[in-house]
Amino acid sequence: MSFRGTNASSGMGVAELSKSTFLELQRKKVHRYVIFKIDENKKEVVVEKTGGPAESYEDFTAALPENDCRYAVYDFDFVTSENCQKSKIFFIAWSPAVSRIRAKMLYATSKDRFRRELDGIHYEIQATDPTEMDLEVLRDRAN
Repeated sequence: MSFRGTNASSGMGVAELSKSTFLELQRKKVHRYVIFKIDENKKEVVVEKTGGPAESYEDFTAALPENDCRYAVYDFDFVTSENCQKSKIFFIAWSPAVSRIRAKMLYATSKDRFRRELDGIHYEIQATDPTEMDLEVLRDRAN
């Protein structure tokens, strides 16, 4: 059996806007977070929502759907024990337990390819319920 193409498992592309929006978060600090969704008609990962630099982690988690999968990046600012201001970018694969099986499969098979397009991610979190991506989880991973 032979496979063609770079992503034989899902064939999902990545919209140029998705990459450029991530770069805005990473380099220009224009966004606190970006939420991405798979557009099944276009067969690509697209930007669903962005959060401004002043938005909180609670704003971010509230923007994720309770019953559907999403990818997200979050720019986490924190102060180290040496009193240094730092920033780490988290990639979050949100796959709630109550989401459709088909959605979970689609997001799971497309994740690695999408993640590779986003150069500069520091940490990755796979979450099936809000407790798995609590702010304390981010703090623990970042320190």
